[in-house]
Amino acid sequence: MALFDVRDLDVPIVGAPMAGGPSTPQLAAAVTEAGGLGFLAGALLTADKLAEDIAVARSLTSGPLAVNLFVPQPDVGKPSEIAAYAEELGELARHFGVQLGEPRYTDDDYAQKVEVLLDLRPEVVSFTFGCADAGDIKRFAEARVATLGTVTTKAEAEAAVARGVDALVAQGPHAGGHRGIFDPLARPSTDSLETLVVTAGTVSDVVVAAGGISTPGAVAAMLDLGAVAVQVGTALLLSDEAGTNSVSRAALTDPQFTETAVTRAFSGRYARGLRNRFMQNHDPTAPLAYPQIHYLTGPLRKAAVAAGDPHATNHWAGTGFKDIRSCPAAQIVADLTGR
Repeated sequence: MALFDVRDLDVPIVGAPMAGGPSTPQLAAAVTEAGGLGFLAGALLTADKLAEDIAVARSLTSGPLAVNLFVPQPDVGKPSEIAAYAEELGELARHFGVQLGEPRYTDDDYAQKVEVLLDLRPEVVSFTFGCADAGDIKRFAEARVATLGTVTTKAEAEAAVARGVDALVAQGPHAGGHRGIFDPLARPSTDSLETLVVTAGTVSDVVVAAGGISTPGAVAAMLDLGAVAVQVGTALLLSDEAGTNSVSRAALTDPQFTETAVTRAFSGRYARGLRNRFMQNHDPTAPLAYPQIHYLTGPLRKAAVAAGDPHATNHWAGTGFKDIRSCPAAQIVADLTGR
């Protein structure tokens, strides 16, 4: 079996993996059926749930599928800072009548998920927050599964290629959701996506551009710079097949939300979303402690969604969110490529 190559796609559109709900088997299958590459988010769920999602997506399309994993992070959280943040959030938790979550450190069942993917063999596996070790990448290659490394700097690109990945996803600063930076304590790079695509192209022949791409013109511009495809997530958030919750769907078209910002307030790792009151109030004091802060704020964010409060939960989105619209994913893919 030949190794999958992004350059062979009928349409140069790759769906972004959006953990926490927006990515669904239905969305991944719809993007693939439209000629692109559909992605499943392998993070923030169990290995069994990931296997189930892959099976559902396979039942909906015979085309290629991809899965993303969060690479386990070193535990950089300081217990005293986490405790202080929990105390700060206590009043808001009481307002919603919930207990804050346990700020636990986990590796997201990474090793078990690697085994699931080696067994079920999606065409592509990508990595975020770092790169899989060379041994795992070799195992994927032997299983005829292509590997992509998500990178935000030239140094990360060089590290991923040195580990043996087949291609790079160059994630620029305007991307929605978590920045893929390898160092959990580093400030995200502000280098433009244009600069990153060109730089990554000196390291790998196969570069997918990601971040803030929401119009046909932006797609064309990235392809002109040498990207073989673009990865889009925000553009798909309002698609019929996305699992985006109702509060976030409403917020994305609510005129009160005028901009996005990068914050660590919700998860303890830098991520871009609609600027809201929670972000404004708590980003200055939120510690860098992923995934502990993700679990700490989880019940609070869930309660905010249940209460219909858009100011107490995250709405991950890139800077191009004002361009997105509600319709089938296939139409979005077609519109982005002018077809």
